[in-house]
Amino acid sequence: MSEHYVIGLDFGSDSMRALLLSSSDGNIIAEAEFYYPRWKEGRYCSPLGDQFRQHPRDYLEGIEFCVTDVLDQAGDTIRKRVRGISVGTTGSTPVAVDRKGVPLALYPEFEHNPNAMFFLWKDHTAQGETEEINHINSLSSTDYLKYVGGTYSSEWFWAKFLHMTRADAAVRRACYSWVEHCDWVPFLLTGGKDVRQLMRSRCAAGHKALWAEAFGGLPKREFFRKIDPVFGEFPGVFFKATHTCDKAAGYIAPEWASVLRLPENVLIGVGGIDAHFAAVGAGVTPGQLCKVMGTSTCDMLVVPGEYGEKPVRGICGQVNGSIIPGMTGMEAGQSAFGDIFNWYAAQFSWMTERMGSSLNGSNAAVRQKVLRILEQEAERIAPADSYMVATDWFNGRRTPEAKNFLKATLSNIDLGIAPGHVYKGLVEASCFGAKHIVEHFRKEGLEINSVLGVGGIAHKSRYIMQTLSDILELPVYIGASRQASALGAGIFAAVVSGAYDRVDEAVEHMTMPGSIRYEPNTDLAPFLRNRYEQYLKLCSFSEKLAEEDRYQEINQSDYL
Repeated sequence: MSEHYVIGLDFGSDSMRALLLSSSDGNIIAEAEFYYPRWKEGRYCSPLGDQFRQHPRDYLEGIEFCVTDVLDQAGDTIRKRVRGISVGTTGSTPVAVDRKGVPLALYPEFEHNPNAMFFLWKDHTAQGETEEINHINSLSSTDYLKYVGGTYSSEWFWAKFLHMTRADAAVRRACYSWVEHCDWVPFLLTGGKDVRQLMRSRCAAGHKALWAEAFGGLPKREFFRKIDPVFGEFPGVFFKATHTCDKAAGYIAPEWASVLRLPENVLIGVGGIDAHFAAVGAGVTPGQLCKVMGTSTCDMLVVPGEYGEKPVRGICGQVNGSIIPGMTGMEAGQSAFGDIFNWYAAQFSWMTERMGSSLNGSNAAVRQKVLRILEQEAERIAPADSYMVATDWFNGRRTPEAKNFLKATLSNIDLGIAPGHVYKGLVEASCFGAKHIVEHFRKEGLEINSVLGVGGIAHKSRYIMQTLSDILELPVYIGASRQASALGAGIFAAVVSGAYDRVDEAVEHMTMPGSIRYEPNTDLAPFLRNRYEQYLKLCSFSEKLAEEDRYQEINQSDYL
């Protein structure tokens, strides 16, 4: 029997990646990466305004480049034997589309309008709309938020849709539906022409759009109309059916088969969120927290279906089949992780932007050098109570209890604090945030006995991973694949194309266990527990201050 091949596509925050894999054993035949050019230039974003948008042309160019590149590397013999493609993307990253399913930014009149582009997961412009959703739910006889942790987030589907309708009348008039990135790409590749036929991913719909089996789908229309009557103007945004990622969205469209020089019998899988695919690519098992660490973190658990029926407060959703069909996928996470370290490194490397070619290396390369130096300095600092304590809310708090308006706080700083102390404090804060999530899961009755580290930081920073293990007091295993999301997509593509009947069977054949393991230093446990208590106290103080400041109610005398 001839060997068959699959392609896994992973659309990240800064770039997209493709893996061409053997479906029999997961062997990587070729890989490619494409950095989004418009995003790289900072176009359509306003960080101070919490606005982060991506142009659909960045994605279109990335698909053509990456898929063509891996196939050209492999040669025509393998190209002819490709049988499946699956797609993982960031989420919630939705976009306004017309009735044909075309993102509005692909039309000349909206080409440079950020409101007609994809709202990236970390876009927090919809904070006001989020409060309205949470308020209306508090008045509802049915708790529609109980399967997403009890609190809606400004990072999610409906808050962003509502914000779009209020922010831009022209986009609102042209919009027919609101579509997740992970749903749009399969619709695109299968040649979809009517967005009403688009297959919605259960992964994204359940975690970001309030779809739940217990409700028979989405909340009732009346619930949405109470939030804002504008929902009544958009019947095209609502849906009932969702699909797990082991299902096919259809065959590749002839026009895409021609562009990519692929056979027309290639099946395209239902899409999913990249972090959930990474958990599959890393081989997550029950009792193991899969922590996908990049610009932010997504923390994944899988539990047998019957254990997932009890609502878990304060997380980012629990959905039957969102990670592995037949099991309940649970999601939590931190809104900033790698972004914190890059932010601090930028405070030193920004001068290269002013000095131009007088310094060697690109700004990104200089920033990486700065990070390496900071890490070396932090490792040299012995445990002591005198260095900085911080919170990790540089982009708000995702879990426990989403509050995206929160800001980071740095404390215990004096003239003796050096850059290495600050970096060490930021790493600790990030790992304390991870511990807060683990403790929250445990309080909700869920077992966690180890951590599976995935993503760029897991492979690049021994120091951060050891700190994570020490603070969690748990072993941390590093997933074997450096491209776990793309591998997970490839695994789903293998199931979709018929190479395997079940996802767990595909995982068994197409993944391998990692060889790197970090064990906690038990001698540091008492010291780090004390530091964690300081972190929790600072969190409590900072949250109270932020809540009061938000409503202009600070009584300064309370803090003097």
